[in-house]
Formats: sequence, structure tokens, C-alpha cells
Amino acid sequence: MGVQPRRDNNSDTITVTRSGDWYVAKDEATGVASQGETKIEAIENLAEALELHTRPEPEDSDGEIEESTAPWF
Repeated sequence: MGVQPRRDNNSDTITVTRSGDWYVAKDEATGVASQGETKIEAIENLAEALELHTRPEPEDSDGEIEESTAPWF
């Protein structure tokens, strides 16, 4: 495990660590993290999470966030 830059300029870094049975991949620039049963799966899941993180807000959105109805929030 360890840190490996995505590009030669070292500005974008993903850290992959192991936590129990899971691998955790974290984008250091955004703080977005994801996990998987393998390193590859963790990185693939992180790529998907980063896509969702950078997705633009819909034009019809008024910018307000609905309060969660989930009991754990």
C-alpha cells in the first residue's frame, strides 16, 4: 500500500490503505474516499465517487438541500 501520484507533477494523490478485509482509496485533494475488497475495486469505486462529487448541480435546483428522513442523520 502507499501513495502514488496520478500524474508526474504530484499534484493529485490517491492513498490506498488496508483496513481489515477492505482496501480504502482516498483522493487527497478532495477528501473523497471509497472502499473495495481489492485495490482495483477500491480505486474503481473511488473514480465513481469522484464523478458524483464533481457532478454539476441540476439547473432546476434552488440550491437548498432537503432534510434527510433517514433515522441515522
